[in-house]
Amino acid sequence: MSKPDELLVDIAALVESGHSNQMTLTVVAGGAVITGRLAPEAVWRQRVSEVLADSARLSEFSAVFTAPAPVGKTPTHLHFHVARILQGTVGIPDTGGMYRVAIEDVSAWTMGDFSYSDR
Repeated sequence: MSKPDELLVDIAALVESGHSNQMTLTVVAGGAVITGRLAPEAVWRQRVSEVLADSARLSEFSAVFTAPAPVGKTPTHLHFHVARILQGTVGIPDTGGMYRVAIEDVSAWTMGDFSYSDR
């Protein structure tokens, strides 16, 4: 998007304000479909830092994510957790991952997350 969708920015701002981390969203960005739950950036950073700290090979990168998230600024990114990239008939990863998506890169979005069913 050349100009980020104001409604999407408002949703991100509400999540950032700490009112909820239960908002589920599906977006298309760069041709990828990403679906999952939004988290405030500070919560997302903390979780990424924890995962990296527990890794024998990647623990040195943990500190990068402990820098404080900007406060009071208009959100520029969506921070997904428990999220999947939808590819064909599967979601990658099965257990959900953590993704950061620039709002200006979102070309389409909808409320809720998608999952597959054989029914």
